[in-house]
Amino acid sequence: MQQYRNIVILTGAGISAESGVATFRDNGGLWENHRIEEVATPEAFAADPVLVHNFYNMRRAQLPNVDPNPAHFALAKLEAELDGGCTIVTQNVDNLHERAGSQNVIHMHGELSKLRCNVCLTVHDWETDCFIDTPCPACDQNALRPHIVWFGEMPFFMDEIYGLLRSCDLFISIGTSGNVYPAAGFVSEVMRLGNAHTIEVNLEPSEGASLFTECRHGKAGDLLPDLVDEIIMRD
Repeated sequence: MQQYRNIVILTGAGISAESGVATFRDNGGLWENHRIEEVATPEAFAADPVLVHNFYNMRRAQLPNVDPNPAHFALAKLEAELDGGCTIVTQNVDNLHERAGSQNVIHMHGELSKLRCNVCLTVHDWETDCFIDTPCPACDQNALRPHIVWFGEMPFFMDEIYGLLRSCDLFISIGTSGNVYPAAGFVSEVMRLGNAHTIEVNLEPSEGASLFTECRHGKAGDLLPDLVDEIIMRD
C-alpha cells in the first residue's frame, strides 16, 4: 500500500448500525407504522409537522444512548496521525464521528443535532426537543425544521465533495449499500479520473463492489483498525 496524502472516506448507515443506531432500511423502513418517506419529505412536513418533529425529537434523544465504536475511533486516529489530508463524507446524521474525535467531517445529509429556520435560514445547534411553536433564536419566527436532507432534496456540500473526490489518492467506502445516489456514484467519479486507489469496507458486497480496486468484507469495527494501521505505517 502506497503513501497517501489526500484521503476521502464515505461512511453510511452500516458504521452507525454497529453502535446500535437504527437503520430503517433493514427493519422494513417503518417507524411506528409510518413509512420513513411519510416523515422524511418536505411534503410530509407540510402535511403534518407535529408528526415529523416528533420523529426527529425521538431520534435526537437517542444520540446520548449510543457510543462510537472501534470503526469511528480508527478513522479519528487516521485523521490525527496521517501526514496529509483526511476527510470523512458521511451519509449519517448522528454525531458519532465527532464524538470519536474526527474533525474533518462533512454531513451531506444533515445533522440530527441541528435545526434550520425556514424564514431566516439560520442553522442552530440543538440538543433538545423542537415543536411547531418553538421560536427561532435568530428571528423569533415559528419556522424551525430539522436540518436534515429529506427525500427529494439536494444533499449538502456537493461542490466541495466533488472537489475532494477529484483530488484524492485514496477513496474508502464504509458501510454503504451502493444504491443511494449521489453517494453511490462517488467511486465511479474517482475511478473515472483514474488517480486513486479505492477500497470498499462493508458487511457484505455492496451493489457497486465490482467498481472498487479492493474489497474487505466484514464488520467495520473489526476491519478498520487494521486497515488504518496499514495506512499509517506507510505514511
